[in-house]
This record gives sequence, structure tokens and C-alpha cells, in this order.
Amino acid sequence: MKLLEGETPVFDRLEIFRQAYGLARHAVERQSVIARNIANADTPGYRARDIPDFSTTLKRADEPGLRLSRPGHMRATGNEATYPPHPTDDPPSPNGNSVSLETEMVRAAETRREHEMALAIYSASLNILRTSLGRK
Repeated sequence: MKLLEGETPVFDRLEIFRQAYGLARHAVERQSVIARNIANADTPGYRARDIPDFSTTLKRADEPGLRLSRPGHMRATGNEATYPPHPTDDPPSPNGNSVSLETEMVRAAETRREHEMALAIYSASLNILRTSLGRK
């Protein structure tokens, strides 16, 4: 296949894999926040937390901000959450705890579905890539 000047092969721009990875990572981090909420369901004064949905964080990633633009820049340590949690608007119980186990179970089901979708996208894209290369 002959490329025009300035054109790059499609395989050099596999954005779908990056998006699927980002969706899976978002699901993993959200599941961690949900598990922490459930673990603190009986802790007086604990405020339930959640992270913004993936589409919101994806839009925010397109906004200008601090980015690694050359090799000499310092990288993050990796200990920071990519999607920082924030307190939810759930009403607190008399002891000040705002965790609702029913709400957390619904969020956990949503998160599982999100993770399964990310894996399905990744798998389907990988199959398409293999097929286009003539491999099974």
C-alpha cells in the first residue's frame, strides 16, 4: 500500500485501544472507590464517594493542562488516582454516614458492565487488527 506524503498508516493511530484501556482503568478505579464505600458503610460520619463518569473525564482530558511534552519533564509517581473521587450528594443517615448499600450495588453493576464493555471493545478491535494482517 502506497501512502501519500504526510500520511501515516492506520496501525500507527490505534486510538481505539487507548480508549478501551482508559475505559477499563476507569472501571477499575471506580470499583475501588465503591469497595471503600461499602467497607465504611457503618463508619459514623463517613461520606460516600464516587468518580465522574468516563465521558466526563474523557472531555476533561482534552482540556489544556499539565502534560508531559518532552523527556526531561517529571512524571507522576503513579500513586495518584487518574480519576480523583469526590463526595456524592447522597443524604446522610442520623450518624452522618451517607453510604447506601443499595446505591453502591447499583454502581458496582454499572461499573462491571463498563469493564466488560472495555474488554469487548479491546477484543473485537484486536480481532479486526489480526484479520487485517491475515492472522487468526
